[in-house]
Amino acid sequence: MASPPHLPLLLLLLLVVVCNAAGGDGARVNPFTAKAAFIRYWNRRVPNNRPHPAFFVAKLSPLQAADAASFAAALPRLLPPLCARAALLCPSASDTETAASLAVGGGGGGGPFKGYSNANFTNYGSGGVGGADGFSAYSPDLNVVGDSFRRYGRDSTRRVDTFASYEAEGNVVTANFTSYAGAATGGSGSFSAYAADTNVPDSTFTNYDAEANGRRREFTSYSQEANHGSNTFAGYGKNGNGLRETFTTYGNDSNVIASGFTNYGESGNGATDTFTAYGKEGNVPDNTFRSYGAGGNAGVDTFKGYRSESNVGDDSFASYAKGANGNAAEFQNYGGSFNPGTVTFKGYGEGSNPNHHIGFKEYAGSNNSFKGYAKSGVDFKEYHNTSSADAATAMSLEAVSSGHQHLKWSPEPGKFFRETELVSGNTMPMPDIKDKMPPRAFLPRDIAKKIPFKPNAVSEVFGVPLDTAMGKAVTSTVAECEREPSRGETKRCATSAEDIVDFAVEMLGNDIVVRSTASTAGSGGQIRLGNVTGVDGGKVTRSVSCHQSLFPYLVYYCHSVPKVRVYEADIMAADSDQKINHGVAICHLDTSDWSPTHGAFIALGGKPGEVEVCHWIFEGDMTWTVAD
Repeated sequence: MASPPHLPLLLLLLLVVVCNAAGGDGARVNPFTAKAAFIRYWNRRVPNNRPHPAFFVAKLSPLQAADAASFAAALPRLLPPLCARAALLCPSASDTETAASLAVGGGGGGGPFKGYSNANFTNYGSGGVGGADGFSAYSPDLNVVGDSFRRYGRDSTRRVDTFASYEAEGNVVTANFTSYAGAATGGSGSFSAYAADTNVPDSTFTNYDAEANGRRREFTSYSQEANHGSNTFAGYGKNGNGLRETFTTYGNDSNVIASGFTNYGESGNGATDTFTAYGKEGNVPDNTFRSYGAGGNAGVDTFKGYRSESNVGDDSFASYAKGANGNAAEFQNYGGSFNPGTVTFKGYGEGSNPNHHIGFKEYAGSNNSFKGYAKSGVDFKEYHNTSSADAATAMSLEAVSSGHQHLKWSPEPGKFFRETELVSGNTMPMPDIKDKMPPRAFLPRDIAKKIPFKPNAVSEVFGVPLDTAMGKAVTSTVAECEREPSRGETKRCATSAEDIVDFAVEMLGNDIVVRSTASTAGSGGQIRLGNVTGVDGGKVTRSVSCHQSLFPYLVYYCHSVPKVRVYEADIMAADSDQKINHGVAICHLDTSDWSPTHGAFIALGGKPGEVEVCHWIFEGDMTWTVAD
């Protein structure tokens, strides 16, 4: 039978479709995939026949076209297979029954637990006598970790538990300790290197050691160098007897960590709490002590080297030791922040019982408020309420004299630089430009547009409780997207790859290109610049920069940036002529609307509007410009 006369034309059209669906490395892409569908969309919106960059193509959805259509029609019923096939960031189902049942009902039993992850320990070790549990290298280097210890060791006697390197280097980790060691007698616990180097940790200690007797607890290197998270201690040690809690190097070198101590040690007897080097060199720490030690008897609290050399921050002590009997609190070298924040003492030491001693020794800071504190039993010795300028100057001199030139919260060397440094042959530090976000892919637009961009809707579709680290990240991302733009800024949150292209075309026209630094080679070390080229001849231009946000699927915060120059530079090894990377840098020429406390001015000096600020485009981020 003869072939239909139109068959050669159909084959030709199919060949054109396949040829127009090439990946970033020139490889052909299956035309019946979400990735190929997007590339065809890109070619229609940006018809300049430029190559599609590999870094962008790698973020596209891996779904087959048929899968994309079925998932779009069936959300949220098909969520588990969607998460797996679409390379999304979803909470994993915890296979925890075996771990939880190891010692339910008492006994010594158990540990060590090494290499465990995403476990739920409920009624574990309750009523047990003696025994030791060791949680070592627990949930390490994982994404969206969820660990729960509920009624762990309750009513136990002389039980010892150790958490070492717990949730280290994790991403979006949630730990919940509820009724942990409640009414326990004796024993000890240790949290060492807990949540170190984590991104967006969220730890909750509720009724922890409540009504316990003679327990000792140590938090050492807790949340060290963590990023954007919160720790909550609610009802911790309430009605306890003879408890001893030590927080050493807690939250040090962390970035925007919030800690809340509510009803901590309330009505406790003979409690001893020590905070040493707490929040040192942190960036914008937020610590709240509410009803701390209220109604306690003969408690001793010591804050030594608290928030030393930190940047800004906010501390609130409300109803601290209120109504307590015989309590003693000592603040030594408290508040030596580089850039002073706000400290509020409200209802401090108040009550009918004057038998307490509260001392401030070598306490320095500004913006301090003492409201409603006891007029007797409070001793201010060598108290300095310094101005911001004085405090900053004093801390600068101290840092220089001690040889400690770079404070951890200050911008990493090379993160910001001047335009004059972008010249061939210049040697300079390169910051850590590695992508710290967990790996995810874009959702096809047909699926993304079916999910309302609201925390509750995302929580329902992806099974992400809003009180977990991931849930709080979702809420934060939505809030940032809904924020009013800054003066002169046009912004949009792109929930699909198509959204990014549409925004870039809207701002810059359809003859555009997108760039990012080629790799992370040279990151965190010294580099030398090879050939440096200004995009569009180095003319002042407008760009669209896009930055990742933390979400179950890829969401980008894109904004149109006026008055910039964009550069491409060959990055060479500092001690040879070997090319190791190809970098993209952007220089913001108008900084007049930037905050005076922006890290760029801390690193470079100057004030808003006085200096231009340049930085590299980090891995995972991108910038769009008009094509040369």
